[in-house]
Parts: sequence; C-alpha cells; structure tokens
Amino acid sequence: QVQLVESGGGLVQAGGSLSLSCAASGRTFSSYTMGWFRQAPEKEREFVAAIMRNGGGTYYQDSVKGRFTISRDNAKSTVYLQMNSLKPEDTAVYYCAATASVFFLHRTDYDSWGRGTQVTVSS
Repeated sequence: QVQLVESGGGLVQAGGSLSLSCAASGRTFSSYTMGWFRQAPEKEREFVAAIMRNGGGTYYQDSVKGRFTISRDNAKSTVYLQMNSLKPEDTAVYYCAATASVFFLHRTDYDSWGRGTQVTVSS
C-alpha cells in the first residue's frame, strides 16, 4: 500500500477555484492509478476523477467535466485536482486514493486512501 495525505481544501464562493494536492509515500507512486473521490454529508462516497499510471489517460464524473482537471507529477509523487467554476453541490470531503488494479471507477477498486480534505462552496 501507499500512504496518502491530501491538502488544499477550504471555503470558497460559488464560481471560485481551489486546487487540491495529494502527496504519496511508500511504494512506487508511478505504478498506481490515482483517483479522487468525494463524500457529502449523508451521501455515498462518489468517484470524481482518475488518472492512469503514466498520466496518459484521465477520466471524470460527468458533473465535473470541463470544470475539474486531474494531473500528476510522478517525480514528486503527487496528484492534483484543479477545481474551477465551483458550485455549492461540490461541497464535500475530498479523498485521494490509489489502486494497482486495472479498475478505477468504484471505491472498492482502491486499497489506499487519504484522510480527506474538506471543500465548502458557499452560494
């Protein structure tokens, strides 16, 4: 497994931007597909975005396409989530996760998780 620590959450007004980071340590970062999930109060944890090991492929939940961008820097063992045009419904705890599997859309596909960082978007 790999250890993950998120940072960059906070409070922002609707229409604003935030950038999240997730620093990894432990096993070889470049061998993992990395994902971002989020969980709003009283809701299930849901997939937001994923980026393949070599950064060549990225995938997004439909509601964030065109607004969020996932990227990674394997030299720094870090994955990022740039969030623009934020909406109140984006409010949630955001989690970074890592998987060595070929599957990456579901929370059960991941075996390493960070503790999460709160993102709050005010209207």
